[in-house]
Amino acid sequence: MSKVDITASSLNGIYINFFERAGYGEKEIEERLSGIFDTLFYGSADERIYHTAGDDMGYIVDTGNIDVRTEGMSYGMMMCVQLDKKEEFDRIWKWTKQNMYLSEGKNRGYFCWSNALDGSKNSEGPAPDGEEFFAMALLFASHRWGDGEGIFDYGRQARDLLHEMIREGDDTVGRSMFDRQNHLIRFITEVDFSDPSYHLPHFYELFSQWAYPDDRTFYAAAASASRSFLRDACHPVSGLCAEYAYYDGTPFEKGAEIWGKHDWYYSDAYRTIMNIAMDHIWFAKDPWQVEQGKRFLNCMFDRVGVSNWGKVLDTDGTVREEDALHPVAVIASNAAAAMLVNETDDKAYENAMAAIRLFWDTPLREGERRYYDNCLYMFAFMMLSGRYRIW
Repeated sequence: MSKVDITASSLNGIYINFFERAGYGEKEIEERLSGIFDTLFYGSADERIYHTAGDDMGYIVDTGNIDVRTEGMSYGMMMCVQLDKKEEFDRIWKWTKQNMYLSEGKNRGYFCWSNALDGSKNSEGPAPDGEEFFAMALLFASHRWGDGEGIFDYGRQARDLLHEMIREGDDTVGRSMFDRQNHLIRFITEVDFSDPSYHLPHFYELFSQWAYPDDRTFYAAAASASRSFLRDACHPVSGLCAEYAYYDGTPFEKGAEIWGKHDWYYSDAYRTIMNIAMDHIWFAKDPWQVEQGKRFLNCMFDRVGVSNWGKVLDTDGTVREEDALHPVAVIASNAAAAMLVNETDDKAYENAMAAIRLFWDTPLREGERRYYDNCLYMFAFMMLSGRYRIW
């Protein structure tokens, strides 16, 4: 059976364990996954990214920037709901609602994208990738554990947030997180360009089923629009994309004096192939995704070469002199791309299995930059082990 046939059946509750395909045993895979969670949440000071706060709260630290971000908090919630860790999920969500929620101003209803470790806000603006993951994690929690009261009425909290994310802006209420005309997610609400790694068509498909009825049509259109955008944003030969991109998919080249350089394959961009793989695994609606996985891995092995995975790349696969800030994240995302490759594509499948084995042999990152690398590490491991599921 081809991979496309298998992945299309995930809606029926079937999830492939790609580590088993690569020769690893079920017991060692489960032990490894459990060990990763324990390390990230309860490991040593140089390993963990999660910290408890008081009797009933907790937070995820971006160890490279020493702050708490909606990105990390929503990632932590998704990890917890996938692995049935309700206590940690509720702790993170309570800290988020108490400290990050914006109750007034033009961005009311959203969450502050960055907070200090003491809970004080570093900004009054949101980052849409956090809201997307919050909503999806809350919906999964609602389905897996059932709704509670107040902020733990997960389903209502998710649907309210999804409604806010596509609201109409006016003089008193800030702009929506999606462009209302083209249905594409913005990088932040104030700008009219995007971040390819923010595009989560597999989430939007589910939002179109579980959001408030009046919001479902928008999210269905967003799923279709994002799949089209990703085809434009990924290089037709290398399969790589830029960190930021205009709505037509071309790399964001202007405004470096404000935003910095973001037209290359760099930190944010590593997530894009993972999101494409998840959309394929959950829904298998776009045949382009299979070809994308093949060209991406062939570029990584043949044009870039494994010895250069720790370097910054241009979107055409050209290797630059600069070192990547998150080399372990590169290895993890490359392994996740293996989920897009058919067994019948001999060359690409060989690369896919090699990417999985390289990932398996790579330990979690330690030190100050471990947060982002190890979040992608956990997501890639859940994906490849068949433990990142629709609930």
